[in-house]
Amino acid sequence: MSEMALEIRGLCKSYADFSLRDVSFSLPKGAIMGFIGQNGAGKTTTIKTILNITGRNAGEIKILGLDNLKDECRAKEQLGVVFDDLCFHDTLNIKQINRIFKGVYKNWNEEIFFKYIERFSLPVRKKIKDFSRGMRMKLSIAGALSHGAKLLLLDEPTSGLDPIVRNEILDILMEYVQDENNSILLSSHIISDLEKIADYITFIDGGKILLSDSKDNLLDNHRIIKCGENELGAIDKADIIHIKKYNFYCEVLVKNTGEKYTNLTIDKAGIEDIMLFYASAEKSETGGENSQ
Repeated sequence: MSEMALEIRGLCKSYADFSLRDVSFSLPKGAIMGFIGQNGAGKTTTIKTILNITGRNAGEIKILGLDNLKDECRAKEQLGVVFDDLCFHDTLNIKQINRIFKGVYKNWNEEIFFKYIERFSLPVRKKIKDFSRGMRMKLSIAGALSHGAKLLLLDEPTSGLDPIVRNEILDILMEYVQDENNSILLSSHIISDLEKIADYITFIDGGKILLSDSKDNLLDNHRIIKCGENELGAIDKADIIHIKKYNFYCEVLVKNTGEKYTNLTIDKAGIEDIMLFYASAEKSETGGENSQ
């Protein structure tokens, strides 16, 4: 069995106004990968392609070593999926949803499901239409965690939730990966959530992967130099990833060069900083803004 929970190689999908372009990344078992990017960057399209909801023009996807097309049924038994809203009719209640899940998943565990329902303090007889967004998301996660899934695919599960509910959900996800056979691909634009729980970060922009690495490597290998435009010449061009010029100063994302630039102001770069610099660099290369 593969040591990777998810492997994507050369994934391409073309629409009239958008394309996934050679999307490739791998998620190791026992890890949480934050899948980040702006709205419309390709996160949901990638997840739907993993699930074969959306077809593809090229590429290969393996889920726990299983081809997502040739072994689709076996692969999907290993998946727990949460989209940004429930896919159930508003007139159903939790007891009715439990009966539906029992018919869908051969490994459905009713006892675990209702333990999560109790933990989340969800009303079992209340109709879904009367649930808040937070309650709906908790129900989705309870379902995803109750049939022995080894890989969770979560599309913006904490978007629009208050900080208390978000933290409650993040705690559940961290508990889930305590079993090193379990893994999570977490699509989100809430960077603070990912900085808290993610082991790996994959950044997609305009249908193209710009970064995919461990969170620790990304944070260790990047720094931001703040300087005047007249000081840019002191920075080795080989170290520069991108320059942002403002009225009175510049910010330069560089590779971590240790003690090389101690005469300049150097700050650590956060995940959001790194993402924004790489997105700006990509726009520069494609003519979207003035190249630096």
